[in-house]
Amino acid sequence: MYRPQNLRIPGPTFVPQAVLAASARPLINHRGPEFAALLAALTRALQDFLRTEHDVLLLSASGSGGLEAAVANTLSSGDKALVFSCGAFGERFAAICKAYGVDARRVDVPYGRAVEPDLVRDELAKEKGKDAAKAVLITHNETSTGVLNPMKDIAAVVRDSGKLFLVDSVSGAGCTELEIDEWGIDVCVTASQKAWGAPPGVAMVTMSPRAWKAYEKSNLPKAYFDLATYKASLEKAQTPATPAVTVFIALQESLRLMAEEGLEAIIRRHRDLARATRRGLQAVSLQIFADERYASPAVTAFRPPARVDARNLIRLLRDDHDTIVAGGQGKMEGQLVRVAHLGFVTLQDIVAFFSALELTLRDLNQPVEPGVAMTAALRAYAESQQQTSRPAARSSSTARSANDAVATRR
Repeated sequence: MYRPQNLRIPGPTFVPQAVLAASARPLINHRGPEFAALLAALTRALQDFLRTEHDVLLLSASGSGGLEAAVANTLSSGDKALVFSCGAFGERFAAICKAYGVDARRVDVPYGRAVEPDLVRDELAKEKGKDAAKAVLITHNETSTGVLNPMKDIAAVVRDSGKLFLVDSVSGAGCTELEIDEWGIDVCVTASQKAWGAPPGVAMVTMSPRAWKAYEKSNLPKAYFDLATYKASLEKAQTPATPAVTVFIALQESLRLMAEEGLEAIIRRHRDLARATRRGLQAVSLQIFADERYASPAVTAFRPPARVDARNLIRLLRDDHDTIVAGGQGKMEGQLVRVAHLGFVTLQDIVAFFSALELTLRDLNQPVEPGVAMTAALRAYAESQQQTSRPAARSSSTARSANDAVATRR
């Protein structure tokens, strides 16, 4: 028998019942007027949420498909790229470059630390002459380590260099500050199953005018991921191939819910829940993996207690308490536990996680005082609320676009 789970992994995230119900609606003709209205309204809403006036293209793919499209549509074989990596997804970005014949120079930062703007500046200073890197690639929110890179400051450095700027914000967009046009991001990728709280299946890719100029010179192979075909189809309110219609409909509903809360309130909620999670973990003497100055609002990674196997802790949380968390990735496999506070997450979800964690730690013979983690999390959240002024009114344009999107299905 199915039992509801407390899904605390960094994607797919919890999908609200209203969004699930929307995805169960009857299919519509993806070449008909109803889908055309849906696609146009979705695009407008996403432009507002992503703070861009330029193209937002919706691909029926995972976030990794969006990253592949970003590389394939802006670079050429033999081009040099500077890839900054502080975790498994930075490494994936570099691997995509390698697969396409792009000469990627990877600059690695120790896991748990962020990419500092000064490091970006220093590395860019090495890129001179005709063989200099054409583009800079970086992950905004590194879910494998629980690190949020200081993207605004990094973007300013890259903008001064004149390099093309490609950003993986698969798990950052929609939960933290991101000003695509203002910061000068040329290509940004996100995906439906992260902060957007919809089922997996849709990658969203933004393209600036500079990115389209790079497209004109790109000689990398592209067919399904040829973004020019998506742009041409979007002008007709269509997609070049059959889209994931049910996910598009679900995304429409999740954007409506997000518009009701307001982007500023969403960002604040993620920040406060992340802080509450860190304080709760510290209250039971668990070591936070990431540098707190750059702690992710989406996911917190921590080390298990000494002599406790991370895999066993994860298994007991799942089997005994229906609480699903993630393990470490890549070289951190078996060494970390990752708990997400991404998407449509509430304080009650975090308290439920700590209830399960405390019981599990006690089953593993750890000296945990009952309620200490929950109390610390609640106290931290209350302190954050007291420090925050009354929520600002949500962006009228964001609310209008998202509500227009849902109106096309009513």
